[in-house]
Amino acid sequence: MSVELNAAQLGLDVGTGGVVGAVTGFAAKKLTKLVAVLVGVQLALFKYLESQQLLVVDWDRLTAGLLDVGDVAASGAPPSWVTSLLSTASVSGGFAAGFLVGFKAG
Repeated sequence: MSVELNAAQLGLDVGTGGVVGAVTGFAAKKLTKLVAVLVGVQLALFKYLESQQLLVVDWDRLTAGLLDVGDVAASGAPPSWVTSLLSTASVSGGFAAGFLVGFKAG
């Protein structure tokens, strides 16, 4: 199996993946913060309404879904996504690095 490397195309792939990853990481962090604030406000609202006896919240049932973890089956063969990931390693690597930079900067 012979593989030809075109340095210009490889650089373009890594650079493009890095820029897209940085923008995606930045947006993901901002969206994550917004969702965390909304969930916190919702839980605080639930607690307030419960203290005013306007709402009854079954807290045990609410948290039970978060603690339930399913079984994961292990197999000896690598999954098909590994092959796909390896075939797009230059773009994926650039994207991953850019995503981390953007997420950290956000």
